[in-house]
Amino acid sequence: MEQELVAAALAAARARGRDVADVPLAAIAAAAGVSRSTLLRRLGGTRAPLDEAVRRAGVDPGGRPPAKERAIAAAATLIAEQGLGATTLDAVAAAADCALPTLHGLFDGRDGLLTAVFDRYGPLPDLEALAADPPDDLTELVREVHRAIITAFAREPRVLPAIFADACGRPGGPGHAMLKAMVPRTSESLWALLGTHITAGRLQPLPFPILVQLLLGPIATHMLLRPTLETTPGTELPSVEEIAETLATAYLRAVAA
Repeated sequence: MEQELVAAALAAARARGRDVADVPLAAIAAAAGVSRSTLLRRLGGTRAPLDEAVRRAGVDPGGRPPAKERAIAAAATLIAEQGLGATTLDAVAAAADCALPTLHGLFDGRDGLLTAVFDRYGPLPDLEALAADPPDDLTELVREVHRAIITAFAREPRVLPAIFADACGRPGGPGHAMLKAMVPRTSESLWALLGTHITAGRLQPLPFPILVQLLLGPIATHMLLRPTLETTPGTELPSVEEIAETLATAYLRAVAA
């Protein structure tokens, strides 16, 4: 019976060019030569047994995100909850419900997967989008960069704090490697944002890495420490928006020509 229904489901999916999970039960019932009600009765009232039977036959029934997306999301959750040390390919494969060889093929190993996670949950997407259409005003530009860093640190699951914690605790560990791998792209985006103002003489003639550290360091440090400070008795913090505005003003006071 299972083979008959699986064959009907696969045939209906091929005929429509869709995943099995996206094919209506009525179409699968027609391919099996039974009524929809009869099919549901044989399945116990839900299509879940059919999708599982298709999966046992070696075919992904679909109806869920691709393996790459599931793996990135699963790895991000593991990093946030258990740290980088616990985020092995075996653990990610189990959490994402995909085969270990599939992960190796999709990401070229653990380093590739971790890089993909940082690319998704770190500040780079927002910084690159900002660099593609930057504000002309220097003050607003600094504010937008700070907002991008704040957004990345607050993004769930909390991947970025876990990466920084690992990098600080293990200078030769995967967190350090992830941050280092993103330096070229981060520098490229920040040069696209600051380069025009540097060339125009609106910023002090400091080395570019120093300008970047002064821009990112204070807000990143605050976002790293804020969860601890918020839970410390007797400590009352301004809002994140107030902190960002204060740091943006301090940055411009320090480096603007």
